[in-house]
Amino acid sequence: MQIGISTACFYPEALENGFEKLLNCGFRFFEVFVNTFSELHHPYLDQLKIQAESHGAKILSLHPFTSGFESFLLFSAYERRFEDGMEFYRQYFEAAAFLGAEILVLHGQRKERAGDIPEEIYFERYHRLFELGKTYGVTFAQENVNAFCSENPEFLHRMRSYLHGDCAFVLDLKQAVRSGHDPFETCAQMGEQLVHIHLNDHKPGKDCLLPGRGIMDYGRLMRQLKRQNYKGNLIIEVYRKNFGGRQDLIEAKQKAESIQKYFYTISS
Repeated sequence: MQIGISTACFYPEALENGFEKLLNCGFRFFEVFVNTFSELHHPYLDQLKIQAESHGAKILSLHPFTSGFESFLLFSAYERRFEDGMEFYRQYFEAAAFLGAEILVLHGQRKERAGDIPEEIYFERYHRLFELGKTYGVTFAQENVNAFCSENPEFLHRMRSYLHGDCAFVLDLKQAVRSGHDPFETCAQMGEQLVHIHLNDHKPGKDCLLPGRGIMDYGRLMRQLKRQNYKGNLIIEVYRKNFGGRQDLIEAKQKAESIQKYFYTISS
């Protein structure tokens, strides 16, 4: 289990500046938000890879800037647009493979569009993208996201059952809290197909805080992850408005490292 951070922490600053600041805080593992078309291509990817490698850093995962449009691109009733969307998402898999990232994050279909296609078609289309990602050595992982079908733990359970476990999930704690669902139940429904975690905290009135700034029971979470045979990483994901400065991020990193240490003390 590695402790990393998402470049979303410095969005909408230029990624180069935010990335450098995070490196200077001591982070060496990252989830990179791709924010526009040109960031899927060279020379931008070359620059990002050189910058990471020069600091001994590793990019673990990629997050598409088209997440909010996946209902339209991938999960509408228009089959031809899905086929074109598959080809567009191939670019994300190619970029991830080039950077050495093993995970690409999916938001999926918004709740208000849930009737556009049968749920089984959603699962089958996801699986086609999942299989495409495999050809690049990249896992296409469904995240639980507020206001999307994936916010519901029962949806995640049906997805896992329909695909006989041939799928992968990202747990985002703040998204579970924001959607009114229990993060522990959301985690449980992902089972051993949980491959990646967005780590954050919450308290009444605030659903997105740095780890250690709220009431999240990380001990309980680590014990549950151990039972689920979790083999992934912990990526701190908040937004720029959710912290003050560099010292806050350093403290969050220290908190995440203490959580990591606890995980390794738990008996299987």
